[in-house]
Amino acid sequence: MSNKLPLNDGREPIAIIGLGCRFPGDAIDAASFWKLMSSGVDAITEIPEDRWSIEQNYHSVPGIPGKTYSRWGGFIKGTDHFEPECFGISPREASYIDPQQRLLLEVAWEALEDGGQVIEQLAGTNTGVFVGVSTTDYAQIQSSPYDCRSISAHTATGGVMSIAANRISYCLNLRGPSVAIDTACSSALVATHLACQSI
Repeated sequence: MSNKLPLNDGREPIAIIGLGCRFPGDAIDAASFWKLMSSGVDAITEIPEDRWSIEQNYHSVPGIPGKTYSRWGGFIKGTDHFEPECFGISPREASYIDPQQRLLLEVAWEALEDGGQVIEQLAGTNTGVFVGVSTTDYAQIQSSPYDCRSISAHTATGGVMSIAANRISYCLNLRGPSVAIDTACSSALVATHLACQSI
């Protein structure tokens, strides 16, 4: 896929040459995402049983402490199918890594391949990584109920948002800027803006 983004300051346009993605509705690449969108499929589903119990956590009345009043959401399948060895990560460390980081590693690799980039040739180059990321749900889950015996050397790097970009840079040996942006709902847009400015 290629999409030219015009710039008004006389510089060359920016081309999007590769794509990696994971979206609800089993959209795991450009073709399946386009099929989902063009078919008008509603990818919002009831909360899967393997996420958490609706019966234990749902209440029809809003504002009940410890309860949600929604039974629906957009869910990505296969977040537990990460193969850490592909990225030089031990299974022990992988268990502490936020699924956001795992997914980012996978889709970054896929986007580079989709764009015809030879990943080994990017190693050591001034390639930047800009990531829009928000929320630390996984770290909160891991620390509740708090048990100091569950803390390891991988707890912080697995849960903090800054590592979302840094892990990609480290695993692929990219030497350019490595920045995680949290501006809530605009995180991805701001990350894209900063990446364009960095070029």
